[in-house]
Amino acid sequence: MRFRLFIAIAIVVACAFDVSAQRRKKDKEPPTQVLEPLPDPPDAVAAETARLSFQVSPLSAKGLLSQQVRDAIKALRRDSRGATILKLRAFVAGSGDLRRVGAIVSEEFSEDKQPIPAVSTIQVGSLPMVGAQVVIESTSSERRPVNPNGLAFIAAAASPDPASAVEELKKRAAGVEVIRLTCFLSSLDDLSTLRTALGAAFPAAPAVYVQTQRQAVERYAGCEAVGRLPAGYATASTSDIAVITAPKIVLTGARLVFRDQEADVRLAFQRLGRSIEPLGTSLKDTLWLGVFGLTRPMNSQIAELHGAFFERSRPVAGSTLIAEGLPSTDATAAIELIAAAH
Repeated sequence: MRFRLFIAIAIVVACAFDVSAQRRKKDKEPPTQVLEPLPDPPDAVAAETARLSFQVSPLSAKGLLSQQVRDAIKALRRDSRGATILKLRAFVAGSGDLRRVGAIVSEEFSEDKQPIPAVSTIQVGSLPMVGAQVVIESTSSERRPVNPNGLAFIAAAASPDPASAVEELKKRAAGVEVIRLTCFLSSLDDLSTLRTALGAAFPAAPAVYVQTQRQAVERYAGCEAVGRLPAGYATASTSDIAVITAPKIVLTGARLVFRDQEADVRLAFQRLGRSIEPLGTSLKDTLWLGVFGLTRPMNSQIAELHGAFFERSRPVAGSTLIAEGLPSTDATAAIELIAAAH
């Protein structure tokens, strides 16, 4: 009898212990899930020249920088109609954190399991809409060739007079079908004049307009252009126009220069070179160079040094501008380029 009572008590205790253990399991918080960090945008991307297309995001005053970047990406995806976006160049106005642009690009494209494009982020003084904080250009790869004869990248012809700047651009772009414009102004007070002149000269080309600094020292306006080459186009590349007929090219995101010594500029070019070599090209194959320095002396120093890295017999076109800011407080300039791939 006592033995049976002992067994019964043991069973009750065991059941109670089991119930208590189950309750503790339920009450215990699940382990914290650590999300894998998103990959950074690539330093460079390869593309087929014949398949490249170019888009511009609409301006919006809705929300703060993060929302406007997301909305701009959605609009560019919609306008690309299924083309693969390879590179984004964002011009940011205001005091938002420029580093958020690259992070949002990674988030948006990773969530949709799409290749992350290269990114250039430049802070400018103002955009032509109150409340607008960002405008983004995209370079995409179409499913079929759209530039069978190649492309031309035309450097900005800056002038104190907007109408004169457009006249010079017309000369440089003679015979080319201009398909995108990027216009840089010292003041948006000249925007109306510039828009009127461009509308008459290139009515079908979408355009981006940015005031490069909040307060520029000199008055100027100038527009870069991307154009589609016609069959039989005979003009050679110069320092004003990069004529690209190579089947493949490599486009980089902006590489930042930190500090202002010659060694710092050389290091930035060396890093650019290392980023494009795996894609079948080198700095010697550079066709186009874009420079956004924070000061005129910084831009001059880059101009003096870049010849040491490029093929001297081949002219390199490009635009050199003074920007309001860059994604790092230690940065003094940003450099982006296009190179022919082998």
